[in-house]
Amino acid sequence: MQRQVLVDNKVRTDKTYPAGFMDVVSIPKTNENFRLLYDTKGRFRLHSIRDEEAKFKLCKVRSVQFGQKGIPYLNTYDGRTIRYPDPLIKANDTIKLDLEANKIVDFIKFDVGNVVMVTGGRNRGRVGVIKNREKHKGSFETIHVQDALGHEFATRMGNVFTIGKGTKPWVSLPKGKGIKLSIIEEARKRLAAQASATA
Repeated sequence: MQRQVLVDNKVRTDKTYPAGFMDVVSIPKTNENFRLLYDTKGRFRLHSIRDEEAKFKLCKVRSVQFGQKGIPYLNTYDGRTIRYPDPLIKANDTIKLDLEANKIVDFIKFDVGNVVMVTGGRNRGRVGVIKNREKHKGSFETIHVQDALGHEFATRMGNVFTIGKGTKPWVSLPKGKGIKLSIIEEARKRLAAQASATA
């Protein structure tokens, strides 16, 4: 047992330990840090990050409640419970969590105009800015998102994870920056790469 792998700044020795979206995997011996993100095909990608970025992770807020003696606390998507959060933080917002101190450093409101990553459904892995929200009584709330190329798509509110204020994400993104290419665009890109390789 060499205790070389850290997940979210904690040593994990169980080789079947589950790591999920936004988790930071560090190997101090090789001086490598990775963040688990989705690519535009909806698959998990280990995205290499710098030491500075490995000190924090973004967590989506599931709910904000009051415990015994009226102590406020929030629950995050990855099972954390954090007491005494900022009273402005509400469900679906995203918090920036310092992994060493286990404290909230900053937070992002779930608002129109902020950049998001889709974490579920057919558009998983795509990144874009929230254009508008549609509330349907007795049904799911729909979010309309526009990516950097101007393509618009819609998804359910539960599938969306805010990753930055305005158009600037707080975490670095994998190759492609969350822009999904059509089949034709992908084919053109592949052909261009082959042509440059043979030239």
